[in-house]
Amino acid sequence: MTDARNKQVSHMKWWGWGLEGVGFHWEDKPGFAPFVLKAVGLDLHTAQPVPEPSFADLKVPPSKVTAKFSGALAGIVGEDDVTTDDLERVVHTYGKSLRDLVRIRSQKIERLPDVVVYPDDEAEVQKIVDAVVAADAVLIPFGGGSNIAGSLEPRADEKRIVVSLDLGRLNKVLDIDEESGIARIQAGALGPDLEKQLNDRGWTIGHFPDSFTHSSIGGWVATRSSGMQSDKYGDISEIARGMRVVRPGGTLVIRALPSTSSGPSVREMVLGSEGRLGVITEVTAQVHRTPAKRDVYAYFFPNLEAGFAAMQAISESDATPSITRVSDARETGFSLATSKDRKGMAKFLAGTVLPQLMKNKGWAKQPGGLENICLSFIGFEGSVEHAKRQKKLVDAIVKKHNGMGVGTGPGVLYDQKKFDTPYLRDFLLDRGAAGDVSETAGPWSKLAGLHAGAYAAANAAYEQIGRKGWIMSHLSHSYHSGACLYFTFAFVGGDDMLAEYDVVKSAIQQSFIDNGGTLSHHHGVGLEHSPWLEKDISPEGVKVMRGLFAVTDPGENLNPRKIVADVRESITR
Repeated sequence: MTDARNKQVSHMKWWGWGLEGVGFHWEDKPGFAPFVLKAVGLDLHTAQPVPEPSFADLKVPPSKVTAKFSGALAGIVGEDDVTTDDLERVVHTYGKSLRDLVRIRSQKIERLPDVVVYPDDEAEVQKIVDAVVAADAVLIPFGGGSNIAGSLEPRADEKRIVVSLDLGRLNKVLDIDEESGIARIQAGALGPDLEKQLNDRGWTIGHFPDSFTHSSIGGWVATRSSGMQSDKYGDISEIARGMRVVRPGGTLVIRALPSTSSGPSVREMVLGSEGRLGVITEVTAQVHRTPAKRDVYAYFFPNLEAGFAAMQAISESDATPSITRVSDARETGFSLATSKDRKGMAKFLAGTVLPQLMKNKGWAKQPGGLENICLSFIGFEGSVEHAKRQKKLVDAIVKKHNGMGVGTGPGVLYDQKKFDTPYLRDFLLDRGAAGDVSETAGPWSKLAGLHAGAYAAANAAYEQIGRKGWIMSHLSHSYHSGACLYFTFAFVGGDDMLAEYDVVKSAIQQSFIDNGGTLSHHHGVGLEHSPWLEKDISPEGVKVMRGLFAVTDPGENLNPRKIVADVRESITR
């Protein structure tokens, strides 16, 4: 069968994040090598990166698909759109978490999809779903492949045929109701593609997760994604007003209504369902006119306590910024270390004037001195008058909390590199270091405890595995009652990097639950976070969820075991 990758459906490289030939480079960032050496003990000047993996060296288990079943699929979509190509199957096996990348680089591929199918429309999706159920096979929807929660991989001991349903061809903005501000978008549309289609008609979706360049709107809905500008536009649960979900025997249609009192919300059930309730083929999204003005300003706070207090005050005020983000001192140091070499006046202002201004404000006299400063990005958009008014309100709050604005320069750089951070995971892994993320959300009253708890848990885990480790964090996605905390952690791995990673990752996740947070704010549950689900939503909550999946998918044909294991067994990792 032919390789369907030549049919205008783009995928990331099989062994890492993003596009072939694109990666993170440190040579033009003079502060980065000293930062990494201090953080995790890795000397970039002497570290020898491993060569790019060779696909020819990968041992790919043979497909289990039968000629009869592949023929049935070909009868639906055409023979050219059904493939058992080894590269195709590998690309559709994992997401892009640290665990995924380590396993694929070390040839630990326990179970691959047996066949990849590319439908052209919803009608073909319906026939594929029905064929899968009739054959008692397994179907896993695939959007951009960016998931980091284990939501894509087949279970290791799956004996049935596994089908990866790639929705990459369902990539169009079908219609915009300009009077209502809602757009019908096919679920396989990747972020840049759908945003361009909207922009060409004067609209924006306003949803920009870190994975934006390589994730789809269907994937956003399936994992309850949040974007960088969720303070203004809401997360995907607020943006996605309607959906079409193909299920065995029929299509679930959720109309795009502003609000409804039609019993328990089926729309909410689909949000975050990770393919377990069916295949999302279309999303009707709330969209907005492209703003006349959009600026991201940078601010500094003397310490994280002041930054948290300012973000909370902003959330309670009349100000409505699009972005409210503040990094802790460690992440601030990282951001400064990834800056390119400055010259002339820019170097003078950053290296001499700015530190003097901070000293004049008394920041050097606080415990820890200027090492505790925290960098913040706050975005404003809308009409020129609206953006100006919002900034005035925010500036007053920042000043009240002893903060200091430094203009749009750093904000422009933030905007330019905001989607490049995932490439850093590959860069570190090439040099023997593990780097990954965990995020949570909690009430304002618990954020300081959540932050301190994650730090303590990570540091204890590093001591347990005998590794010099690093953790840093930022606050984002502010709500009236609380906010998201996003943690990045890293260490140089030993002989069994995944075992060490499990110790650190588990410690951080457990600290979220112990300190009043949720298991995940926007990455979903998948397999990675499911061990903490019962503690997050209670045993009765898990019982309700198991009941939902048991009734809607009695044969466990739709991405089984994701989010929660069925009633008969637990997930084995």
